[in-house]
Amino acid sequence: MKDDRIDYAAVFQGLPGMVALITPDLVFADANEEFLRMSGRTREQVVGRYLFDVFPDNPNNPGATGMRNLEASLERVLATGERDAMALQPYDVQSSERPGEWEERYWSPVNAPVFGPDGRVVLLVHRVEEVTELIKARGGPDGDRTRVLEAELYTRARELQEVNERLRQAHAREREVALALQQAMLPVPGPVGRHRPAVRYRPAVGSLNVCGDWYDLVDLPGDCVGVAVGDVVGHGLRAAGVMGLLRSALSAASRVAHGPAQALEVVDLYARSVDGAENTTVVTTRIDWETHTITYSSAGHPPPALLHTDGAVEFLDQATDPPLGARPDSVPRPQGATFFAAGDALVLYTDGLIERRREDIDVGLDRLADSLVRHRGIDPEPLADAVLLELLPPDGATDDTALVIVRL
Repeated sequence: MKDDRIDYAAVFQGLPGMVALITPDLVFADANEEFLRMSGRTREQVVGRYLFDVFPDNPNNPGATGMRNLEASLERVLATGERDAMALQPYDVQSSERPGEWEERYWSPVNAPVFGPDGRVVLLVHRVEEVTELIKARGGPDGDRTRVLEAELYTRARELQEVNERLRQAHAREREVALALQQAMLPVPGPVGRHRPAVRYRPAVGSLNVCGDWYDLVDLPGDCVGVAVGDVVGHGLRAAGVMGLLRSALSAASRVAHGPAQALEVVDLYARSVDGAENTTVVTTRIDWETHTITYSSAGHPPPALLHTDGAVEFLDQATDPPLGARPDSVPRPQGATFFAAGDALVLYTDGLIERRREDIDVGLDRLADSLVRHRGIDPEPLADAVLLELLPPDGATDDTALVIVRL
């Protein structure tokens, strides 16, 4: 094949099926010729206009749900970043030539995300298969069989819609219960010794993508404080329960262990007996204000960031081992240490803050460092708000996020 550039705009317009591009605000960015032809619309009537202004539900048909189902599908794609194939949908489509008249159409849509460089969904691909002629075929020797097929397909479509709605409601209820359980198990943010850290938790936008993350802050002997964050694999009620067990175990171990590494070794042994605890990531630190040192140990977790007053950001990544329960045998875990100066800030977080789909983790770490440096002169509370505002997607992240900032 010659090394000629492919005219993708011409390819898009020449696609044999109905395809449209929709923005996250549900506005048509483009539509190919087949989409315009089959929908009976001109380019001027579609491009740049809100999807449901172009194709509203029929106000004369209270049972019309096609457009509402389409909106729910598009919102799922935006929230999850995953492709969503819809069941066969009956639509009432207003005639472009005869306003006020509605045509019964049957479309089978599939919606898929297009990601930008930052991993966010920047466009939605809306592909539609037109099956109206198949459903509405009449006459001939197969006329009766076609009418039976039409009725069966319509019935199955309505049944699938009802099942999807019941699942959505069940997921929403489980999300509420899981969040309530998590809030009951996590410590209430408050002073630790003479210090008051800033603590934030942001749940994911997905129905069940919540409750795997936790944080913990404990007073330790001497002028010391233990700070930890962790992330359980999985979501929902099960993850919330596992999270509570591991957080409590680490909190107790930190009070009696000789350091963060030994505390993780104890919790690692415990995690082997807890179903669902395997591959949990966690990092725990011990801040000693007398010696101005931070000791730390990580079980597969993103490294804490130490923000120095001169604007340098040091990632504490010299004591990282596999997640909890990942090794068949128990072995000593590594422990690192670093010095801090008065006014520095220690930042612990979970991967929802920095990781984006199809993006190297170093990009997220650089983004965090840049945000911390820009706001290094402010107190922990506004600093936490600024970091979340800059790093989390404006429409919500697909993974929950915990963040703890301690001024040293």
